[in-house]
Amino acid sequence: MEFAKHLLVDGYNIAHAWPELRRVLTKNGREVARTRLIERLRVLHDFGRVRVSVVFDGKGSDIVIERPTPHPTFSVIYTPAGMTADDLIEQLAAQANRPADVIVATGDGAERDTIEAAGAQAFSPEQLGAWVAQTEGRQGALLAEHQRQTEARWRKGDRR
Repeated sequence: MEFAKHLLVDGYNIAHAWPELRRVLTKNGREVARTRLIERLRVLHDFGRVRVSVVFDGKGSDIVIERPTPHPTFSVIYTPAGMTADDLIEQLAAQANRPADVIVATGDGAERDTIEAAGAQAFSPEQLGAWVAQTEGRQGALLAEHQRQTEARWRKGDRR
């Protein structure tokens, strides 16, 4: 399935900007913070129907792409040594078939200027957090309504 929007997330930038993840970074380290960020962003992919790529600075000789879900539209990308997440995000935004459908989440002003010049949209860490929270709220409300309807059917004896 083709998703209309592609969210590129500057992983460590967002992890340092979100207070709850900043605490996790300090207390539990980068791996736990990365995992928590990825978990929070899943709602945008799974419920919001947005392609998500979370980009982190790497240290190997090649780009590494991981798929934390079975879906190819959700990926975690580690840059090779000598390339920053900013560099890769800027390249991906500029090379997109439809840059207007690309959203980059970062607090880095220079990166925001570069991707906006390429035609992509920039979200601040706060905007990304609000989007995640809003999507989680919509998902929760839909699940609560589904549960209410299911319980009502069961009370009436409808066991479908």
